Amino acid sequence: MVIVQLMLLIFLVVPAWAQEMGWERGWNKTLEAGKKEGRVVVVGPADPVMRKGLAPQFTARFGIPVEFLAGRSADMAAKIRIERHAGIYSIDVFLSTISTMSKILYPERMLDPLKPTLILPEVVDPAKWKMGRPWFVDPEEKYVLRVFRHVTSWLYINTDYVKPAEIRSARDLLNPKWRGKIATDDPAAKTGAGTSVADYFYLLFGPEFVKKLYFDQKPVRSRDKRQLTDWLARGTYPICFACDGGIVKDFQTEGIKILEIFELSDVPGRLSSSGWLLAVANKAPHPNAASVFANWVVSKEGLETYTRGDPSATLRNDVDESFLDSRTIPRPGVKYIWDEEWDFVVRGRDEIRERVVKLLKSG
Repeated sequence: MVIVQLMLLIFLVVPAWAQEMGWERGWNKTLEAGKKEGRVVVVGPADPVMRKGLAPQFTARFGIPVEFLAGRSADMAAKIRIERHAGIYSIDVFLSTISTMSKILYPERMLDPLKPTLILPEVVDPAKWKMGRPWFVDPEEKYVLRVFRHVTSWLYINTDYVKPAEIRSARDLLNPKWRGKIATDDPAAKTGAGTSVADYFYLLFGPEFVKKLYFDQKPVRSRDKRQLTDWLARGTYPICFACDGGIVKDFQTEGIKILEIFELSDVPGRLSSSGWLLAVANKAPHPNAASVFANWVVSKEGLETYTRGDPSATLRNDVDESFLDSRTIPRPGVKYIWDEEWDFVVRGRDEIRERVVKLLKSG
């Protein structure tokens, strides 16, 4: 009987042990190859957290230097397209927006499947993710991984000039009192946070509301978020659409009374994928280093490193969120606006954008 029990124990333990050793062997082999490749080249948003926090920690952890190329997602993709037409393949990892992923990188076949390169048990374990799985959002569910689900704000106000009770609804923005007091990231541009706000207002309230807000209220437009945020802090334009949240926090630390508004009585909250989604490039010059980076950046350690510098709610359920503004964490049972579904971005959002741009340029 003892022998039978012992044999049964061996049959149960050995497969689990072998499986564990299997992933470790694969991981160690990939890591060693990545070190020999010498570096990993990552394209991402112009985000100081990446350069000052995430990249140095990754290098310290694994001994692989990170060459980080920062810029607007669409601009970087256009540059990479030109390089590829010339036969140059220089990129390993993309940290890009849903628009760039769905309309450039994926359809133009610049990506390799990410799913097979994920090795770490804590990354592939469905129990570690709020969606019950790593959420691949592309049609084939293997190329583009969504990592964040974050409630984003509608606007900022400087409360020395605008009282919170004065902006309880979107329609309060049409009060003549605020004419010439609003600044926004250019709503007529092809992409950007300012375009997102304008498009939402068009969808929710129609063209007349957009005309009144963007023409009658005479908002000033800028593509420079630093300038927008400086204007907000000084009270030059005490209402701001799409100011820079990181710079806002710096001003708040200095005692300037800036309030971020997440909810308005006549519009639901907005969900965002935060700064980026993850994918790996095909024909990557450093494919093993890319795999190591991709695994680590969406691990508990990697995402906690990122969110400490750029506070955003992630889709992992083991990442510490205690330091986040509770308003940024989606609440169960609450309906939010979410315009970053793949099909809508590919097929529907451009039509709305074209209508808004045409309307805004008509004035």
